[in-house]
Amino acid sequence: MSEMLERLTRERIVAIFRGVEDRYADEAARALIDGGIGMMEITMNTAGATGLISRWREKFGAEAAIGAGTVLDLDMAKEAIAAGAQYLISPNLDESVVVYGNEQGVPVWPGCMTPTEIVRAWKAGAEAVKIFPMASLGVKYLAEIRAPLDRIPMIATGGVDLDNIADYFNAGACAVGMGSKLVNLTWAREGKFDLMTARAKQFAEAARGL
Repeated sequence: MSEMLERLTRERIVAIFRGVEDRYADEAARALIDGGIGMMEITMNTAGATGLISRWREKFGAEAAIGAGTVLDLDMAKEAIAAGAQYLISPNLDESVVVYGNEQGVPVWPGCMTPTEIVRAWKAGAEAVKIFPMASLGVKYLAEIRAPLDRIPMIATGGVDLDNIADYFNAGACAVGMGSKLVNLTWAREGKFDLMTARAKQFAEAARGL
């Protein structure tokens, strides 16, 4: 198990920053870190994503692992790693991205839906996979595929909230990816960073208390 995968399974939550405006970004990240969230994913379709990754590595690197999300292809993977991303997450499986990440010492957790995709990703060298879209597939789907594929760590992304987070872990997820339920950009724009910290603390406690 790589150091980053070990961290993922310990932290249990990846906060997904998609579309965050630069002027709110640092305070939003700080708010989540203060609430106990230690893994940040900046999606590559966020304006200025690579600049944010570089800046957060410098500002928050001692407290949080900074990764890139929505890494669709090899070119994006190269950009993200050059910016300092410590892990790559995608909604899709591109084996060339997995291979490149491994060559660079950066873990890649690709998005998969079917058992065939999950095993393909694992054989390509992915230590873990992101099951997506989890909100549509449902927690029962996760439990079913975990039965035969229990050797492969799975990150459940989509549909997680305080009421059901325990269900995802009980179904076998090693971690969950969380976007707007955790990274509330409306609160960030309104300067309500205390609310973001309080929400983060609730999720962090729910995840680690299981």
